[in-house]
Amino acid sequence: MEIIHTELKGLVVLKPKVFADARGYFFESYNQKLFNDAGLNLNFVQDNQSLSQKGVLRGLHFQNPPHAQGKLVRVITGAVYDVAVDIRKNSPTYGKWFGIELTEENKWMMYVPAGFAHGFLTLRDNTVFSYKCTAFYNKEAEDCLLWNDTQIGINWNVKDPLLSQKDLEGKPFKDFITRF
Repeated sequence: MEIIHTELKGLVVLKPKVFADARGYFFESYNQKLFNDAGLNLNFVQDNQSLSQKGVLRGLHFQNPPHAQGKLVRVITGAVYDVAVDIRKNSPTYGKWFGIELTEENKWMMYVPAGFAHGFLTLRDNTVFSYKCTAFYNKEAEDCLLWNDTQIGINWNVKDPLLSQKDLEGKPFKDFITRF
């Protein structure tokens, strides 16, 4: 597995070795030894999966401490534009974002550590998105930044995404006080 460290410390892209032939393909989506060898000593406690149609935008979500979550995200079918925003107040990249296309074809994954807001835009119908979490979901700890906040400046390349009420009511970054 190739592990690529992004300019946002702790945020990594993982490119698995895919073994394909006439029958299909095989790859390891998680191998604790490989992750540990790469310095990703993680303990996953919950797996989540969503199905979304093209144009659905989910995010920018996170859970506040002490229930903060790291997430290993990937696409099973379809494609997303996946984004993480650094919300760690003492980080030199505070408020910066990173985006990457994750697809069923490239099979890439991204590890989003605690201290990042996370979101994705589905690029195809019937996209199945999966993520492993390092902490259990806690409703009281959940929070959301405004997906189209101009101060963050994410180029989602979409005008009118399908959004939940929670995502429509995300906090503007200028009013956000981080707990990380």
